[in-house]
Amino acid sequence: MEVTVVGRNIAVTDALRAYAEKKVDKLQKYFEREIVDAQVTMSVERSLHTADVTIQVDGLLLRGEERTGDMYASIDSAVDKIERQIRKYKTRINRKLRQDGNKLVESAVNRQATVDVSEPSELKVVRVKRFAMKPMSVEEAIMQMELLGHDFFVFMDASTEDVNVVYKRKDGNYGLIEPEF
Repeated sequence: MEVTVVGRNIAVTDALRAYAEKKVDKLQKYFEREIVDAQVTMSVERSLHTADVTIQVDGLLLRGEERTGDMYASIDSAVDKIERQIRKYKTRINRKLRQDGNKLVESAVNRQATVDVSEPSELKVVRVKRFAMKPMSVEEAIMQMELLGHDFFVFMDASTEDVNVVYKRKDGNYGLIEPEF
């Protein structure tokens, strides 16, 4: 497993790097296959230490983020969040990993942008995220959205091969956006 440790506004010491790698390695026990990629991003803002842990296993993304006054506690809490997600969705995750095998479709790219709306006349994209999309069902997309802790998720529908969006509604239900061309 390759663990990437990145620091923003913080110098990542060898001890901090080793601690993060050790904690992320413990997540391997939940998977039969090797965790493909793990990224730990640490940052400090206004005395709040933030740890963001993202792991990828056969196209499945799991993410945990935590802010505390101590970086070690933040790493612990972020990894604990991922463990809780794995336990909560263990049956679905195992079924999905067994069915999908190692199939990844890298032809379609998902772009997520965050826009700074402080001044309407100067809208600009301040962040772009890219990751490979693979065909999945609406149920899988909802599960992936919940695992990531997001309010929406862009995915390629396995049955129609169209790019769709699922989102969480204020009433707790889910919505689906299907584009018409």
